[in-house]
Amino acid sequence: MTELQILLTNDDGIQSPGLWAAAEALDELGFVTVVAPREQASGTSRSMPGIYDNQVHQKKLEVNGKEWTIHAVGGTPAMAVLYGIHVLIPQKPDLIVSGINYGLNVGSGVTISGTVGAALEGASAGIPSLAISLETDTKYHSSYSREVDFRTAGHFTTLFSQMLLSKKMPPDVHLLKVEIPSQATQDTPWHTTSLSMLRFYEPVPPEKNPDSSGEGIGYDIAPDWDQSLPGTDSHSVINKKEISVTPLSLDLTSRIDLSELEKFLRQD
Repeated sequence: MTELQILLTNDDGIQSPGLWAAAEALDELGFVTVVAPREQASGTSRSMPGIYDNQVHQKKLEVNGKEWTIHAVGGTPAMAVLYGIHVLIPQKPDLIVSGINYGLNVGSGVTISGTVGAALEGASAGIPSLAISLETDTKYHSSYSREVDFRTAGHFTTLFSQMLLSKKMPPDVHLLKVEIPSQATQDTPWHTTSLSMLRFYEPVPPEKNPDSSGEGIGYDIAPDWDQSLPGTDSHSVINKKEISVTPLSLDLTSRIDLSELEKFLRQD
């Protein structure tokens, strides 16, 4: 029987402990090809800007007592996924996993996320895809801190990857977005959720951002961070301290009745 092929990436970069926690978790499910941005690439969504050099460097790393060949891409998570699909794996991967991310990707800002963007790129190629994130303090978001424990998130990476490998998702479910509370254990319940319409992170101008080293816009957790409606990803993780599993679709069309919208637009 041919070994299942899993493509693993992230947006925190090839050195991230979260990436390697995911690699260890997925190793038992199939052959894992690791291809990720060479540097930190959070917030790059599904972008493919020409400012990157797009160079790929192979490295050797020991994981789970065995030597892995990994691939660091001078580009975004979506670019890493494309390289993995079209260059590294002769046939389509059976699964694409993006994560484990430092920090939640919940609410209306998920389209900013490079973690989600990589999974969207995989889904657009017709490959089952998973984006998984762990709640962490914002001070860890751009770090490779060893203080963050990814073991529980690794357990759920395996669990939901197994589901995607063994089940055919219903129509209009192109990827799963999984959010893990910081204090979760392997016994923490999980529930399917919708996206919150609130922004979990809000923009912060440089003069109000003590962590800013330049003139760019930073971010912080929004003041209404705990006000999302029940049944949403943010409410599940923040208010109930439970794991959120959100089905995402590549179809961004509004769910409005199109004939009603056309009638409205044609009104004088």
